[in-house]
Amino acid sequence: MNFIYPIIRSLVLFLFITFTVVVKTNAQIFDKIQTEAELQATGTTGDVVPFWMRSNQYGSVPLEGVSGSLILRAYKPYSQYLQTDSNSNRKKLVDWGMGFEGRGNAGNKSNLTLIEAYAKLRVGVFQLKAGRSKDVMGLNGDTSLSSGNFTMSGNALGIPKLEISIPNYYTIPVFQGLFSIKGNFAHGLLGKIKGSTESSYLHQKSLYMRIGKPDWKLKLYGGFNHQTFWGNEKDLYGADFDLSKFETLYYVFLGKTYKGKGVGRSKIGNQIGSLDLGAEYNFEKFKIMIYRQNFYDVGALAKLANIADGLNGVSIENNDKNTKISGFKWKKALFEFFYSKDQAGYPWSKKTKSGDEDYYNNAFYRNGWSYFGPGIGNPLITPASDAREGQASKKADYFINNRVVAVHLGFEGEIDTWTFATKITHSWNYGTFGTSIYGNTTGNNSSPRSNNIFIPVQQFSVYLEGLKALKNNYRIGFATALDQGKLLNNSFGASLRLIKGF
Repeated sequence: MNFIYPIIRSLVLFLFITFTVVVKTNAQIFDKIQTEAELQATGTTGDVVPFWMRSNQYGSVPLEGVSGSLILRAYKPYSQYLQTDSNSNRKKLVDWGMGFEGRGNAGNKSNLTLIEAYAKLRVGVFQLKAGRSKDVMGLNGDTSLSSGNFTMSGNALGIPKLEISIPNYYTIPVFQGLFSIKGNFAHGLLGKIKGSTESSYLHQKSLYMRIGKPDWKLKLYGGFNHQTFWGNEKDLYGADFDLSKFETLYYVFLGKTYKGKGVGRSKIGNQIGSLDLGAEYNFEKFKIMIYRQNFYDVGALAKLANIADGLNGVSIENNDKNTKISGFKWKKALFEFFYSKDQAGYPWSKKTKSGDEDYYNNAFYRNGWSYFGPGIGNPLITPASDAREGQASKKADYFINNRVVAVHLGFEGEIDTWTFATKITHSWNYGTFGTSIYGNTTGNNSSPRSNNIFIPVQQFSVYLEGLKALKNNYRIGFATALDQGKLLNNSFGASLRLIKGF
């Protein structure tokens, strides 16, 4: 079957070139579409792709070992200004956009991956979007430099969905613009999970508020997001489950508990989210933001039982946008402290009916909070497939390490004509409560401690990438990454990039 992949790759390249020619010869129709092709040559050691070369990459990942990749992209962003008045800051009332990215890898094996394909329509402040796209969920200082949001970090492929949203903060026209809001409501398709006869779905909603007038230096942020995997309840409960799909969605939307004949009281599906807070102050030369994501998975946060857990961060952004400065120039810096070790699972923790949080694992959705392999949330929580062989785990757990303490640094800057970014992460890893000396808990009950105890280990991962613009819409770049520690396999990776815009 491998002979088919070169044919497919040649066909994709032919279609891309044909598409580019069509775009160029029909400029009046497609004048806003931006297209580019990228070639990558990658080499990794240890039979694995290093952590930061595969994490938070939206599923766009090279193969382990020596490989080559072709990435094709096409985007049509929203128009910035009214066509009748190019000097006006008023956006078009109605506008549309689209995006496509596909990746082909060839090496010790071959694969093709659809990274994103979506269309979107904007009407005033509202947006309707359909398809697979690169999305994150949660409040942080910088998506590209962060270790990753708890609920959705861009670590996995996007889940195909239909979404209505206010994607950017909309200033409510009262109180002189003191309050701004944004949020979304989405319905996504997961397909049939392992062992299921019915399709499962993603429910997602969020609401965030910003307090601060446009001319204020200080702005405050707060909000929540809520996600649920649901849809295969009859596979789980059988004929005793008597809700229709619409009624089930109603329970999911409200986070309402359900109890039926032969079915114990419980919330429906695999529910997860975060409550986020932040503050931003704009100094003359730089802007600083501090933020905090509070995690919830099964219910402890409602009683503040797991309030010790969270993602804490501070980011600093340079306000000097002068691109003519030569030599070194810093653009953004970020520091984060990630803590998920508590989980309301200690004997002295406040008791909750649901017990310890056991982040990302789920008794019914056996692959937990993952999609096509990788975890959807923060990648510091480790699936069994990524960990070194031999470490303690429970057979039922998809994620074998969710009790993590980590410090993380991100930095972005320029050196002459090169832009660069780096990530540095050091973590202390403690497995799960199920593989700890305490065991799992449910209400006042504790499971017997396991004889298979996770041995705490440390892990260090670093990443550096650079990009330089050349003539004729060419760019060249590189990326390197290194893993050292006892959680993951030690590895080193390097990649060279050539990008051509059309």
